[in-house]
Amino acid sequence: MKKKTLTALKYLFLIVASVLSIFPFFWMIISATNSAREVNAGKLTFGAHLLDNLANLFHSDLAFGASLANSVWIAVITTVLALLISSVAGYGFEIFRSRARDRVFNILLLSMMVPFCALMIPLYRMFSAAGKAGFAGVGLNTMFSVIVPYICTAFLIFFFRQNTKSFPKDILEAARIDGLNEPGIFFHMYVPVMRSTYAAGAIVTFMTSWNNYLWPLVALQEPRKRTVPLILSAMGSSYTPDYGMIMAGIVLATLPTGLIFFFMQKQFVAGIVGSVK
Repeated sequence: MKKKTLTALKYLFLIVASVLSIFPFFWMIISATNSAREVNAGKLTFGAHLLDNLANLFHSDLAFGASLANSVWIAVITTVLALLISSVAGYGFEIFRSRARDRVFNILLLSMMVPFCALMIPLYRMFSAAGKAGFAGVGLNTMFSVIVPYICTAFLIFFFRQNTKSFPKDILEAARIDGLNEPGIFFHMYVPVMRSTYAAGAIVTFMTSWNNYLWPLVALQEPRKRTVPLILSAMGSSYTPDYGMIMAGIVLATLPTGLIFFFMQKQFVAGIVGSVK
């Protein structure tokens, strides 16, 4: 009897936790189909204003369509460059041994303790100086200024190094004996074996870049170059926010990260588990 009671309490707790976790997403989807007045009234059933909300969203002066394209480009480029650079760094820290290796790596890990808000002023001055020096493509108000600070992070390098510890070293020795050079070993041997690690790193990096708000708010000054989080924030700060339109925008902003995690969740779990071996 006691065992049955404990089992019932466990299932009750899981049901309550599931409802609390799912309800915000349910309410978000429901609100996207209702008008602002119905959302304010607390309506919890599907409405008939989804197409109206989407039309208002894409035809508003905030240029949501352009911001969506900006977010896609920034997130994809950041993810590709971050995976390439950080995986090369993690591979190098683990495979190639030297006396200063661990010291440099420890200094790199210490950089994780510095909050990003402390780096914003130096970054702003650096990109501003680059723009004034004639390098217009790398100055403020460019995608380059938003991408560069995130293409190489201490966390991602640490993540790849930890996973590289489980990489079979016999493959490296066999490839070197056969005459394969280091770039060939990396791209033809290391990358295919570490697919799950790349998948996990891609999910984390893409979600971080897609949801990034603070630095794009500082670096991107033209309305046409803003990203989705900035546009959604601007929608909510108006005097009479259209909550139906805002929720439709949030649904569209959530879809890319949700779909990526849904289709790559097995590789994500495998990569995360491998990093703590």
